[in-house]
Amino acid sequence: MAAGYLEILRARHAARLLAGTLTGRLPNATAAIAVVLFIRAEGGTYGLAGALAAVYGVANAVGQPLLGRLVDVHGQPRVQLPAALVSALGMAVFALSGTDPLPVAYASMVVAGLFTPPLEGGLRALWPSVLRREDQVHTAYAMDAVAQEVMFTVGPLLVTLFVALWSAQAALLILNGIGVLGALWVVVSPPSRAWRSAPREAHWLGALRSPGLLALLGAFLFVGTALGSITVAAVSYADDHGGDAVYGWLMAALGLGALVGGTVYGARRWTGAPERRLRVLVAFLAVCYLPLLLMPGAVAMTALTALAGVFLAPCIACAFIIVDRHAPKGTVTEAFSWLVTTFTVGASVGTGLAGPVVEWGGAVWGFAVPGAAGAAALVVLLATGRVLAATGDGAVVAVSSENDPNRAVEPRFSSGDRA
Repeated sequence: MAAGYLEILRARHAARLLAGTLTGRLPNATAAIAVVLFIRAEGGTYGLAGALAAVYGVANAVGQPLLGRLVDVHGQPRVQLPAALVSALGMAVFALSGTDPLPVAYASMVVAGLFTPPLEGGLRALWPSVLRREDQVHTAYAMDAVAQEVMFTVGPLLVTLFVALWSAQAALLILNGIGVLGALWVVVSPPSRAWRSAPREAHWLGALRSPGLLALLGAFLFVGTALGSITVAAVSYADDHGGDAVYGWLMAALGLGALVGGTVYGARRWTGAPERRLRVLVAFLAVCYLPLLLMPGAVAMTALTALAGVFLAPCIACAFIIVDRHAPKGTVTEAFSWLVTTFTVGASVGTGLAGPVVEWGGAVWGFAVPGAAGAAALVVLLATGRVLAATGDGAVVAVSSENDPNRAVEPRFSSGDRA
């Protein structure tokens, strides 16, 4: 298992791109908790903190595909680094001015979220030009999904550490400074500077003109809903079974399950169409949510929560492959950014939906939401099976003399991106 991942990391520039992307995304991964802690330190209400975090999240969801389209048109360095600087500037204004005046705080959140650089989509666009074989790119997608779980686990810990050492204001400033350095490390790398998107057909819909991509996004809206609803239902469960400590263990177990599942999935070479494989993975994901309805004691519930997370990272890694196969030429970064946006919006919908459900029927009904959302995702994939099969007809085999001095035929992806 380790050999496959080491092979990826030993590829030239691969470790740098992965580490730089994760570092550059720290501000985004920590924004919600950092904003809440900052507003609390300023004496504001949790309602205000939630509203500001929501504004950041909405702006981020809007900005990712728009910036992704700009990356496809103008290249990575000319978009990613300026966006990172503007986003960090917006967060710095927020950290230095606080909530007085309040309109400035909201405007700062809009700027910080809207200009968050699409490093995640950019990295996935780079993998085919950095790695030589299609199976290596598939493994890199899985490693990428696993790395996201690590980042979303480590990020909040860094926030609390910086707050404890200095202050909530310092945490905001330091994390966004680190994010700029991460983006800089990526965009000055040779693969990022040399990368060019395939020639694109001008179309106002961009990547969204692909029926297969729309089908995938529809399914992942519900996958995001399932994940968002678990976080709310787990709070209600923890209130009756030990409080915040139990909630922390449940969330850690969910991340650990995804980490293990993604690691195992990426270590194997898979055959067959990824569209069919995704249906199986989503079915297992939905089934693994159902035992949460049993609501046993804290220890057993922690184990069930870990089980619920096992198929999340494999689903995401498989979706990366499908996005690359279905994205229209010249729109690969935008397409990956749409997946990020859809998943984020779905998680927000899940959070908003689970709250009233828990208030109405308790935690057990809250845990019914992820199971229902997982089933809905599977229904979308089954209903759109012909659309996915019609446009996802496999990787394109092309001669890439720029990458291969011997002019050997090598498998390429539908995006056609190469350095």
